[in-house]
Order: sequence, then C-alpha cells, then structure tokens
Amino acid sequence: MGIKTAYIGLGSNLGDRVLALDRAVNKLKTVEDTRYIALSGLYETSPVGVEGGQFLNAVAAMETGLGPEELLRTLLGIETAMGRVRGQEMDGWRNIDLDLLLLGNTTVEEKNIIVPHPRMLHRRFVMEPLAELAPDLKISLSGITASEAASDLAIQHPEQIIRRLGTLEELNKLRIED
Repeated sequence: MGIKTAYIGLGSNLGDRVLALDRAVNKLKTVEDTRYIALSGLYETSPVGVEGGQFLNAVAAMETGLGPEELLRTLLGIETAMGRVRGQEMDGWRNIDLDLLLLGNTTVEEKNIIVPHPRMLHRRFVMEPLAELAPDLKISLSGITASEAASDLAIQHPEQIIRRLGTLEELNKLRIED
C-alpha cells in the first residue's frame, strides 16, 4: 500500500477531556507501522447531531503503512482500551471518539468503513483543526482545500460554536496547575 498521511479526528466530552485526548495521542504515537506527525490545537465545540456536554476536539496527522480497515480497527481498539463502549453512550456522552477522516487519496465505501469520512465537510469541529494542520490539503469529497472548507462552514453554520483553547501542552500545563 505504501506510506500515506492519515488524519484522525479526536473528541471527548466526558470526564477530564484534556487527559482523555492526551492519553489517546500517546496511544496514537505507539501505533505499529505509523509515525505520529502533529496535533492541531484543541477546540471546544458544541455537540453536533448528539446531545451532551461541550466537546474538546482536535485532529492528528500521522504517516502510516496501514490500510484503512487495519487503521480503523486500531483506532477502535484504542477507544476500547480507554473504556469506550460504542453504541452504549447516553445522549452522546463519550470519553473518547477517534474517527478516521482521511488516508491519503484512499477512497473506501463499505458497510463498516467510509473514507473520506462522509460528514467531515459538515463539521466545523473537524474542518477547523484540519485546516490548522494542513490548510492547503485538497479534500477529495469537494475539490476545495481544508481552509476553504473551514471558512465556508463558518459562514454557512454559525450555530456550530467552536473556540480554540490552545495546544495540548498548554492545556495539560493548566490542568496540572489547577
């Protein structure tokens, strides 16, 4: 398959959200046949399509030799190891959510996996952190860049409240000092 850049959406709205994202990032750094590249800033966002409290969201970039199915299985395994039981969240509450957004130019549309993520272009909490990491990245679903998609969403969906809080390191330092 070769090495491709994967973009992973991270989210948490239950418990210590910063700690949950920190733990997930540390687990992403240990994924076999993968090299962790970067994490966007952390964004506090209102829930979209689910009930629940404010989410903390980010996007991670990784280079990987894993295929889409294997990478998705790995992400689901990280969620499980962190205590998430998919399908049993009450009203959208979840301690960790990991979504495979993009894997190079790979396109997959099967029962259990769709890449690129089918709803990413409708979610500011995905596109703004993605645009921070890779502003000129062309999104195959639309033909526009991540930064153009983020700008369009800000205009089209002002009800999707989003606020950049800082980097994981900055928020971890604040969390530890409290």
